Amino acid sequence: MGKIFNNLIVWLLKALSHIPFPILYLKSDFFYLLVFYVFRYRRKVVYTNLRNSFPEKTEQEIDTIARKFYRHLCDLGLEAIKLHSISDRELNKRVTVKGIEKVEEYFKQQKSIILLGMHYNNWEWSASLQRLASHQLLMIYNPVRDNFEMERFILDMRGRFGGISVPVHKSARFAIQFDKTERPGCLWLAADQTPFQTTKFWTTFLNQETPFFSGPEKIAYKTNQPVFFHHTKKIGRGKYEVNFIELFAEPSKQKPEDILLTYIDKMEEVISETPEYWLWSHRRWKHKRPDDVEMIDRLPKNTP
Repeated sequence: MGKIFNNLIVWLLKALSHIPFPILYLKSDFFYLLVFYVFRYRRKVVYTNLRNSFPEKTEQEIDTIARKFYRHLCDLGLEAIKLHSISDRELNKRVTVKGIEKVEEYFKQQKSIILLGMHYNNWEWSASLQRLASHQLLMIYNPVRDNFEMERFILDMRGRFGGISVPVHKSARFAIQFDKTERPGCLWLAADQTPFQTTKFWTTFLNQETPFFSGPEKIAYKTNQPVFFHHTKKIGRGKYEVNFIELFAEPSKQKPEDILLTYIDKMEEVISETPEYWLWSHRRWKHKRPDDVEMIDRLPKNTP
């Protein structure tokens, strides 16, 4: 029975993806009213995360950010579904890319790269970047539990343009093995997700003690693959600018923890500038640091 229901949901999502954008955004406006006022989806989580992250902001400022976030979240959900059927021509109108020239230089040198992204703005449409990049895009993901039909829909949608989805537990081995193939790869990680509480990498992020996966820095240090920050900027409703910002050309020459700390610096900078576009409904701070794990100091700020 569950399989039939899941297949029905997937069928409805596929049908929804063919709706024109103007009508899609009318639906998004309606969904915002339902999500925010009627279902009150994770309202406590969102407001708590915002208050703890920005203690200097007034309650009115927090409420303004939260409402903008929920409007964006409804847009994001429908835009993500649209990836199932969106055309190259439509993507060209809605997504512009900056900084890919440096990435292409590394491809000519037969060098794989690591792309550290985040759950900010429309990260799903970045799966389409494979059509613009020479590197083989390797997209790291968390498998969907107990819903094969939905996972297959998501992976097929992300893989439309040639990218390869890699389960997170295979990411390190896959990156090392792929580095030895003829075609260089681009390992794309959304490194702002919540790891297990047992992780040893805890630092301050948005004014809170926060754990991070240490995998990205370990992979970068071991392979010495150039590390880029993936920043998706919203320039209009349904329109985005993707920026590739180089962080390290030779990460093996850095202290291992500095790779992740530099990424965290960039991420915090982006979120603080326009906070409404980050995924505040995620229970990012559900874990507490174990007593036997020490905090890692953030990098010193550059002074003018």
